[in-house]
Amino acid sequence: MRYLPLTDADRGEMLAKVGASSIDDLFVDVPEEARLDGPIRGLPMHASEMAVEKHMRALSKKNLAAADAPFFLGAGAYRHHVPSSVDTVIQRGEFLTAYTPYQPEIAQGTLQMLFEFQSQVARLYGCAVANASMYDGSTACWEAVAMASRVTRRDRVVLSGALHPHYAEVVKTMAKFTNDEIAGAEPAIQSTPDNAGLISRIDEDTSCVVVQYPDILGRISDLTEIAEAAHAKGALLVVVNTEPVALGAIKAPGEMGADIVVGEGQALGVGLQFGGPYLGLFAVRDPKHVRQMPGRLCGETIDAEGKRGFVLTLSTREQHIRREKATSNICTNSGLCALAFNVHMTLLGEKGLRRLAAENHRLTCIAADRLIKVPGVTVLNDNYFNEFTLMLGQDARDVVHKLAAKSVLGGVSLGRLYPGVDRLREGLLVAVTETTSEDDIEALATALEEVLS
Repeated sequence: MRYLPLTDADRGEMLAKVGASSIDDLFVDVPEEARLDGPIRGLPMHASEMAVEKHMRALSKKNLAAADAPFFLGAGAYRHHVPSSVDTVIQRGEFLTAYTPYQPEIAQGTLQMLFEFQSQVARLYGCAVANASMYDGSTACWEAVAMASRVTRRDRVVLSGALHPHYAEVVKTMAKFTNDEIAGAEPAIQSTPDNAGLISRIDEDTSCVVVQYPDILGRISDLTEIAEAAHAKGALLVVVNTEPVALGAIKAPGEMGADIVVGEGQALGVGLQFGGPYLGLFAVRDPKHVRQMPGRLCGETIDAEGKRGFVLTLSTREQHIRREKATSNICTNSGLCALAFNVHMTLLGEKGLRRLAAENHRLTCIAADRLIKVPGVTVLNDNYFNEFTLMLGQDARDVVHKLAAKSVLGGVSLGRLYPGVDRLREGLLVAVTETTSEDDIEALATALEEVLS
């Protein structure tokens, strides 16, 4: 519990200093519907420290933790087994920081780790160069859009309807400050992505096309045709990947012509962590685009004695160079999460990642085959990795709540991701990983049969 020593007079003095009349003035950029309209419900207005601690513990007991129930949630955050050795390494004193040091050459171990991390991401994505990480997948997606505008000198962005809606919202929010035109859409409820429809929206003013792979409904498609269509119009292809384990089984986006590949690295080494902190990944296929990348790059060199060493090769943030020349206002990277990713990937190796991916897909096939036998349930996807969409014939949000009451965390409803879009309300996104047992799958199927009957 935090101790807050400030008085009303202290707060008043600080507000006066920044020219704000009230604390509410500091939140004017937050949409009104996202702000609290009063005190947090369920908490007493005033109580002793011991009473508050007791009350909070009682509230926490109402949580159903991922490890305590059959767990099928995904949609960009995945439960994978993280070896205990990952936590052991990242808690070493030499590494326990979220920052790239300001005197980087002093910290050779940190720089070497980031160099290896960049190498892993570049190889995973099928790209030439990766940076030393970003905040998370959604902000990395926006940075890719901003980079594409700089490269092409255009300002029209075409978003796939099957891009994670939270990523799309981040792009739209940031575009308010750059005047980029964002052409969004909603996902087509069909077995395969509507690539033809996406291609038809690309024109000579398009800076980039943003697609997700696998997409928000878990569908996988060959991106080569989209890349060719984008390049024919002078646009770049940005590919978003939210499940890096999938790339142990499916083709890397860079190998299909993606110019910029970004994603969320949470699935490897990081854990769910109540929604953060997470890890943004960013890579480019063509080395000529390196100087337009945001963030920073670590490089390998030889010192004065001929020994191998590491340096901070490229820094594009505004604190290192003139603000008007900065490609991003990103002020740090997710260094500790990048280290966790690096350690987990190193422990797996290429063969281990492929085996992990194969196990994820094997269990997912078992789940899909079992769940399609539930009366009233259909599987939307023709193909998938470890995530697929069920159509339930009724509001999936209600079904999710009923499953939770049976201690089964059954998936993410499309109605939650796309509130107000009636045609999506029957969809349920189900994710299966190596942490899912066949007993868990049977528990979900049985509970679904009971809830839908």
